[in-house]
Amino acid sequence: MPANTTGSSPKKKKSRRLRLIVIAVVLLLVGGVGYGAYWSISTVRASFPETTGSLQLKGLSSPVQVKRDGYGIPQIYAGTPEDLFRAQGFVQAQDRFWEMDVRRHMTAGRLSEMFGSGQVETDAFLRTMGWHRVAKQEYDTKLSATTKKYLRAYSDGVNAYLKDHQGDALSVEYAALDFKNDSYKPEKWTPVDSVAWLKAMAWDLRGNMQDEVDRALASNRLSAKQIDELYPSYPYSRNKPIVQDGAVNEATDEFDPKATPAASTDATGDTVGGGATGVAQGLQTQLSSLSKTLDDVPALLGPNGTGIGSNSWVVSGKYTTTGKPLLANDPHLAPQLPSVWYQMGLHCKQVSSACPYDTAGFTFSGMPGVVIGHNQNISWGMTNLGADVSDLYLEKVTAEGYLYDGKQVPFTTREETIKVAGGKSRTITVRTTNNGPIISDRDDELASVGKSAPVGSGADDVAPDRGDGYAVALKWTALTPSNTMDAVFGLNTAKNFSDFRKAARDFAVPSQNLIYADTQGNIGYQAPGQIPVRSKGDGRYPAPGWDSRYKWSKYIPQSALPWELNPDRGFIVTANQAVIDEKSYPYPLTDDWGYGARSQRITDLIESKIKDGGKISTDDMQSLQMDNSSEIAKLLTPYLLKIDIKDDYVRQAQKLLESWDYTQDSDSAAAAYFNAVWRNTLKLAFGDKLPKELRVKGECLRVRPADDSGPLEDLNGNTRLVRECGKRDPDMAQPDGGDRWYEVVRSIIKDPKNNWWKTEGTRNKPGATNRDELLAQAMRAARSELTAKLGKDINSWSWGRLHRLNLKNQTLGTDGPGVVQWLLNRGPWNLSGGEAAVNATGWNAAGGYDVTWVPSMRMVVNLDNLDKSRWINLTGASGHAYNAHYTDQTEKWAKGELLPWAFSKGAVDKSTDDELALTP
Repeated sequence: MPANTTGSSPKKKKSRRLRLIVIAVVLLLVGGVGYGAYWSISTVRASFPETTGSLQLKGLSSPVQVKRDGYGIPQIYAGTPEDLFRAQGFVQAQDRFWEMDVRRHMTAGRLSEMFGSGQVETDAFLRTMGWHRVAKQEYDTKLSATTKKYLRAYSDGVNAYLKDHQGDALSVEYAALDFKNDSYKPEKWTPVDSVAWLKAMAWDLRGNMQDEVDRALASNRLSAKQIDELYPSYPYSRNKPIVQDGAVNEATDEFDPKATPAASTDATGDTVGGGATGVAQGLQTQLSSLSKTLDDVPALLGPNGTGIGSNSWVVSGKYTTTGKPLLANDPHLAPQLPSVWYQMGLHCKQVSSACPYDTAGFTFSGMPGVVIGHNQNISWGMTNLGADVSDLYLEKVTAEGYLYDGKQVPFTTREETIKVAGGKSRTITVRTTNNGPIISDRDDELASVGKSAPVGSGADDVAPDRGDGYAVALKWTALTPSNTMDAVFGLNTAKNFSDFRKAARDFAVPSQNLIYADTQGNIGYQAPGQIPVRSKGDGRYPAPGWDSRYKWSKYIPQSALPWELNPDRGFIVTANQAVIDEKSYPYPLTDDWGYGARSQRITDLIESKIKDGGKISTDDMQSLQMDNSSEIAKLLTPYLLKIDIKDDYVRQAQKLLESWDYTQDSDSAAAAYFNAVWRNTLKLAFGDKLPKELRVKGECLRVRPADDSGPLEDLNGNTRLVRECGKRDPDMAQPDGGDRWYEVVRSIIKDPKNNWWKTEGTRNKPGATNRDELLAQAMRAARSELTAKLGKDINSWSWGRLHRLNLKNQTLGTDGPGVVQWLLNRGPWNLSGGEAAVNATGWNAAGGYDVTWVPSMRMVVNLDNLDKSRWINLTGASGHAYNAHYTDQTEKWAKGELLPWAFSKGAVDKSTDDELALTP
């Protein structure tokens, strides 16, 4: 299918799409395909929502108006909060119920009820973590009465829609599902279904768990020193943290943005890399099955541990053309169809203390309120803080329980029954320790975790007899009930920075960087979250669960979390970099930050614009979101150009880099070649030296045996190599090419004899012994690779032909029959941008060039005139595959365009195309 390179109006697209449906259905009928006979035009249109006229909605106290613009984006007007959220539930069910239904089955570990036995292992793992159980505890014991009232109203709205819509009237996917599971009928929506979605959000943004696993796996082949070289320290002197001033007052344990930092302290009282590191070196390859289990959990927001992140920044009015703040945000998440976000406005007809909502922004289908956006007074954005809020613990288990401080402690156990569509139910027993549930029970291979691992590195780190091996438990803040849902409503109604900070205190999981601006001209930042303090160890490696010294001693006090208001520099940038310099902050947040490539690029561009009195406009904010510059290209290209390439075939490609400005435009041949060189450099220098558990599945090498340090050849001259194949999915493999790898290469680039540049060879293929040999080899390999992929003529090359976005419909678009995938999926689009660029169209260098995460939405909020704000979604408002609003924003999104964002009543009325009245 050719790439999408041109767009058309939504109404033209609707007409063209319907014509294509007719053609597709006719072809399927002619071909005798069963789906064609079933999927008639009436079938695919049956679920299109009513957006004009009048409908009754039971439970309303007065009529509600739903006004949709030309892109189907709804703005809801109601007289009470309950009516507002009841209508929100109804409208989101109109557009997105299939997505909502799949999400709630995933968070509850009930996917097998919809899709059969293939989801049993995933369900078992999710049941073991117990997301839905924790969400119910939150609803029962933590959330405010007001929040619960709003959740019930939202559920009533969803259920009112379900009452009158079933099967293909809900979504065409149900017609497809009916072939496999004809007895499936959606249950009523519950408030707990909404709360549980926060657990999925937290899972995908859970911090360094993947790094923790990867470091342990790397110890199978690499030394502790080598692993540390692959995880360098954050470059504070070059890439500025979010908060650049302030300190915690030791007497009050409160953060003061104006205070002067005291001498460096260590809150844990433990040296970095102490006993925990010794434990980590013991896991070795047994952790590979745990890694695979983690990978198999549906990542609805994005790949984990591979550089996924987000951008947000806010500029004070003293540096803007409007005289008031401008705020930008673009979260980087997995591309999916429909987008994870749903644009919406929620307005009380008369804003008052009784009905305080006048807000608009990006919501999650299945959850009331606005997650990111603005109200009439303030705007807020989010990026992942990346705090280390999860730990893996090795557990010594017996039939009687688990070992803790020399004593046997009984497990807390429960049984979970997994119903399976078309098959027998399966019952599992979940065992839980004081460090969390035993997740290794969910895979037979995990029973051997730690069997051969030496544990402990000091005289006081005595490991118990490993017997049949150690189990693995997961301790994670999201498995403790919290009241994060309260924070959503608090943000929606906040009037000032004080209200904003108060709401942020409830935002426990996931820990997010929250940026702020208001119509009075203030800008600010708050780091929220439930972040643990460890008694011993640093959280970088799995810890000994039998030793109470490694428990979490407390959580960082909310009062001590960094924040700032109106900093002197006049702007705040958050892009997953370090929050604050570790030397000036007493509590360890994590050692696994993003390394600041994006954040520093944004900072540099803002500073270059405002120097000498320059001002930043809304257009400038939008342009900055599309910045494609490659930091690693700036570092590496000069070295590539100095290499004397004799082969004219390769020299032609090298010449592409001579006048390149390091921007990764979709039509750039130089960007295509550089990224191919970068991919091959990483593979030669690092990837081929990693254990199979971290390398791409199916890619095989002849390598030295892991336990062999002898000569490369035996006495007869035969090479002593074995064939070893990778085990990891391409979008999770290493080296992924993110900005951590920028720092790794930066640390050795001036050392041409560094051991990482050396590659082993055979008699027929000599290995590289220094930097320039390896880079020359990477350049040759890149030339051959692109010739195979893009053709021999380098003038025909372009980055976008390699770097493509394909949008896949949730579940059936990835695992359904081929014809269903063809009907539901869209793409490809040739994209600009790249890994760790501001326009972060991410790709995994180990796995290939396809886009694996994207700016899932973009917004620029104008606090001087909210009606002049702009926004865009990755796909569209509709989750119905043949609706005009299924992907009607994607082409504009790919080009970096933004849509007008009407907010005031007058602006919304002017932009309204369809109006629906919901009546009691």
